[in-house]
Amino acid sequence: MFDELSKQGLTYEALELFSQIKDKGHMPDVVAHTVVIEAYATTGKGKEALKVYMRMLASGVLPNAYTYTVLIKALAGSGDEKLFGEAKKLFVEMMGKGVGLNAGTCVAVLEGLVKVGKEEEGREVVVKIRAPGLAPDEEGLRELLKNKRGHFFVRL
Repeated sequence: MFDELSKQGLTYEALELFSQIKDKGHMPDVVAHTVVIEAYATTGKGKEALKVYMRMLASGVLPNAYTYTVLIKALAGSGDEKLFGEAKKLFVEMMGKGVGLNAGTCVAVLEGLVKVGKEEEGREVVVKIRAPGLAPDEEGLRELLKNKRGHFFVRL
């Protein structure tokens, strides 16, 4: 229901429904939390998405790969260095837990590094994600990067 409300552009209504369920003592699962995080993320409200994520953790609900991806993309793409720092922490956490990385998440982190002027750190991230068992589909990663401009992306 949350997802459908969000898809229909009824973000406020989805968040209101989420609050009502939470207020009644029925804490939503990871899917419901992720939908709310995604609703904030798609409207450019990275700080609010991060707050929902933190509340999700505090209530004992653990993120899945999709939760990480949605939040990392929102925070990394914000252009805000502080929010990008949070995205980077989540990305490292995701890798540490062995949660499946995907090309889209990796590209979001690399683009975020470029936005905040940390291209060299981006190269270090590339080395880490190429580690055995962690790397996403390299062909998929290159496909997503092929239309990007700049020396950083050309040399990947």
